Amino acid sequence: MEQLIQQLKVILATNFALYLKTHNFHWNIEGKDFPQYHSFLDGLYNSIWEQTDDIAEHLRKLDAYAPGSLSRFRELADIQDSTNIPQALSMFAELKNDNDRYIIHLRAGIVAADQAGEPAVSNFLQDLLGKHQKHAWMLRSIIK
Repeated sequence: MEQLIQQLKVILATNFALYLKTHNFHWNIEGKDFPQYHSFLDGLYNSIWEQTDDIAEHLRKLDAYAPGSLSRFRELADIQDSTNIPQALSMFAELKNDNDRYIIHLRAGIVAADQAGEPAVSNFLQDLLGKHQKHAWMLRSIIK
């Protein structure tokens, strides 16, 4: 069970970091395709944000505390912070790579949930995996 709890904490922190980076890029994107890119990023960061509370609640259902501080998220997240403003296609490439890293953690969470005998958590993470696989497809399509 402890492995599942720790993996869910990494998933929560990585989710939050991905949300924050996506929102940052939404605010700062520029270029000739600005309207489409701005709109796409709006949908993406909202989708990621909507997952945050559910991940934390799954931790609480397992009788674990959800990390909630920026310093703890920084320790746990598997996404590099972006302090510069890259060009539009570089933003999407970064987000694609970050989303791919997140998918790795979702898959590890599914394995840990299955090993812990927690099918509800496994099903939840499988649903998140499907959403992020769709994000991956869209991000790959933009940067081609």
